[in-house]
Amino acid sequence: MEIYALGEGSYSVDATKKFIPFNPETDQKKDRPASLFIHVNPFLIKTETDLIILDAGLGYKDTRDELLIHQHIRNTGFEPEDVTLVLMSHLHYDHSGGLVVDRYGKLEPSFPNAQHVIQSKEWEFALTGSSSSYHKEIFEALQATAKLTFVDGNGQLMPGIKYELSGGHSKFHQVFWMELEGKKVFFGGDELPEPEQLLRKFIAKYDYDGHKAMELRQEYGKKAAAENYICLFYHARSSAIGTVKYQDDQFTVIPV
Repeated sequence: MEIYALGEGSYSVDATKKFIPFNPETDQKKDRPASLFIHVNPFLIKTETDLIILDAGLGYKDTRDELLIHQHIRNTGFEPEDVTLVLMSHLHYDHSGGLVVDRYGKLEPSFPNAQHVIQSKEWEFALTGSSSSYHKEIFEALQATAKLTFVDGNGQLMPGIKYELSGGHSKFHQVFWMELEGKKVFFGGDELPEPEQLLRKFIAKYDYDGHKAMELRQEYGKKAAAENYICLFYHARSSAIGTVKYQDDQFTVIPV
């Protein structure tokens, strides 16, 4: 198994829910008041049988009008058309924007040969367009031509890949536990988005159920430490891939 973090950089987001590129070396946080600062890291996993994307990033393009996530996939030695499986923790825009690409004014699936795995109720809610965190046009485009697999609650997608309805960050958020080719990998989406959220307990206002999300982070961290899982941190500032140690009621995250 090979694991790659496809880092898309840093962004600020304010009440308008617009994501604006932020360069920590040249930009000042004080110039963007009332903003949340995040880092975006989709992941790519290569196994003997599949090429897997875990959440798809913002869908921003580079100066050549190419999706960043497509270019990052090519930098690892693969092509976007090689992706066979897209596992979505949830469908907020910063995780789902890269599911589609604009070609001559029409949105098309970014991974046309991939099976897209989504919680069914998360999909249904996203299509209502009732929250600005979801961009309805993405899902309407996917609905037309993409390969969609809807799951409910907890279950096993295939041997070695389990999904689990978590419901802390969004009401129908899910996480993935993988045991493939001798490695254990946990992807928590926005239930465990960065190492810092393990190191200190807090209730986040941006979570659907902040108290539940805080408890889940502790639960996932302890399981990852006890069972030697590699954790993938979607919003990590620097070390997006790491292992977890838990001792004396304290977590330590070790970059991989």
